[in-house]
Amino acid sequence: MKKLLFVLSFAVLVAACSRVPITGRKQVHLLPESQMIAMSLTAYSDFLKESEVVGSGRDYTAVKRVSDKLIPAVESVLKAEGYEEMIADYQWEVNLVESEEPNAWCMPGGKIVVYTGILSYTKDDAGLAVVLGHEIAHAIAQHGNERMSQGLLAETGFVALDIALANKPTETKNLLMTAVGVGAQVGILLPFSRTQESEADRLGLIFMATAGYDPHNAINFWQRMSANGTSVPEFLSTHPSDETRIKNIEETYMVEAMKYYKTN
Repeated sequence: MKKLLFVLSFAVLVAACSRVPITGRKQVHLLPESQMIAMSLTAYSDFLKESEVVGSGRDYTAVKRVSDKLIPAVESVLKAEGYEEMIADYQWEVNLVESEEPNAWCMPGGKIVVYTGILSYTKDDAGLAVVLGHEIAHAIAQHGNERMSQGLLAETGFVALDIALANKPTETKNLLMTAVGVGAQVGILLPFSRTQESEADRLGLIFMATAGYDPHNAINFWQRMSANGTSVPEFLSTHPSDETRIKNIEETYMVEAMKYYKTN
């Protein structure tokens, strides 16, 4: 019986393998993305009900202005690369919420939240494009699904969400909230893996460049974040260190991103 379960589990894992757009990295998804989107919509709605949403003013206008340029750019890149079906069910929406936390996130399905606390670091439209591009990249690369799948395997030992919910409903729901970006720490501060963070940096540069924002602005933004003084040694962190991140952007990702950059 154990052997049969192993064989079935292995077959599911193989069948669930997919690739991240542009980077081509293989990843395992145990959940249909449509299910991730549906669950994310509920979590997003609950979050907004509990938050102070900013619906007017200079900051709100800036967030809308940048997102209105960035979202079509993301769609354009995915269409050109043959991945437009990945966002067929996306219903984009952007909200600014009042919070001192320097954060932002994008859920599966295109629901984006920017915290007012990040604006002191973004400074201008280009800085906002860095943040939004990075967070949208996490959603496009389906990092939430990947993390949820990894968490299900680690926490429950099962490969089916319905089984996990039936056996450990509280743990599984908490896992979902963390995976899609709702919790005490979200967005930029969420502990995505180093691979996922670097992937979001790479894709985010491409998205912002396609939208007409010079990707070199990402270097200045991450330098400002580094000066915030919240970094920990890289070997203790799931994130790349600020120094490593900036070096990767300058030496590895920038050349690729500049191929997409067109001034308006």
